[in-house]
Amino acid sequence: MDPRAHTHVTTALRLCLHALLVGLLALAATRSMDDTAFVVLAAVMAALYGAGALAPVVQPHTRAAALWLAALGAVWLALLALSPDALWVAFPLYFLQLHLLPVRWGLAAVAVTAAGAITGFLLHDQEIGPGTFIGPLLGAAVAVATVLGYDALFRESERRRELIEELVSTRAELAEAERDAGTLAERERLAREIHDTLAQGLSSIQLLLRAAERTLPHDAPATPHVRRAREAAQDNLAEARRFVRALSPPDLEHGSLAAALSRLSSRTSTPELAVQFAVSGTPVVLPTPYEVALLRTAQSALANTVRHSGARRAEITLSFMETSVSLDVVDDGCGFDPGTTDGVRRSSGSGGFGLPAMRSRARSLRGTLSVESAPDQGTALAVTLPLPLPHPPADGEDPAA
Repeated sequence: MDPRAHTHVTTALRLCLHALLVGLLALAATRSMDDTAFVVLAAVMAALYGAGALAPVVQPHTRAAALWLAALGAVWLALLALSPDALWVAFPLYFLQLHLLPVRWGLAAVAVTAAGAITGFLLHDQEIGPGTFIGPLLGAAVAVATVLGYDALFRESERRRELIEELVSTRAELAEAERDAGTLAERERLAREIHDTLAQGLSSIQLLLRAAERTLPHDAPATPHVRRAREAAQDNLAEARRFVRALSPPDLEHGSLAAALSRLSSRTSTPELAVQFAVSGTPVVLPTPYEVALLRTAQSALANTVRHSGARRAEITLSFMETSVSLDVVDDGCGFDPGTTDGVRRSSGSGGFGLPAMRSRARSLRGTLSVESAPDQGTALAVTLPLPLPHPPADGEDPAA
């Protein structure tokens, strides 16, 4: 909802109120032209009203507004004492009081004004009928219903406007998150593809050329060409691995897997959930796809712990063994039955975090994923990946490469 629309409506209503009060004052003064005092007081009230309407200090719920209304009321009572025609001015006064005063005081002022209008009419010995009481009271009821109804509609429209703005902002955040998730997923896919195809192919070529170089006599004419081909394959393999590292998740760009898991534990820890991280065994350098798979598994498991388990404590353990590396995530939450549909649904969470995705990651690296859980017994998740067999370095080759 455009806030300017409310400004236009408020301005129009204010102009109508000005015209109504001045018009009723002019009508009452015209009917009492023979009463000089009434005409003078009507002019004084019109001037007082104009001064207050133009004064910047007269704002809703301020002391200046209350004083201005009190002055208008006093002049109006004086006019009512001179002529019953001043009764008509009570109607715009209702709107002024409800607009400028707090609701409680505004309703009280309207009641006092209506009582004053009825009393003034009775003091002039006018013919008493149902309209004597119904008129001022009905006008007061119409004013109260109009002002309170407009305020309610205005508040409702403001809530809708805020809700729409929040929805638009959330939509933009979701779109940005989806773009980021898509970018990260594409980077991981490219990293896996480069590692599983290009890097593995270059590694095989390097091994074959190394074998050929060893079988050839040292002074054979083809030996220098085979050596240069092997060196070129080695250089291109290093370049491919640099591409893989550049496409890895941002958490792995500035440190090891253990450091990334430690930061993840710190970020996830809250007063309601304590997350601890530990490393077991002697850390070794893992290929980037292994680090990505283990980090994503830890993120998925912790996301499920935060969303669904109600756990107070969780532990992440990264274990390095002779032929494999494993990641264990254990929590003391409510647990679930992995064999039921409800358990699978709860473990899946939202946003792609779930057992099928974790199991698929482990299977792609010839690993295994196991889950142990039961209702009110917590959950233990373990993923184990076999370490890749190291290739013996060639003569003169840096083993770290």
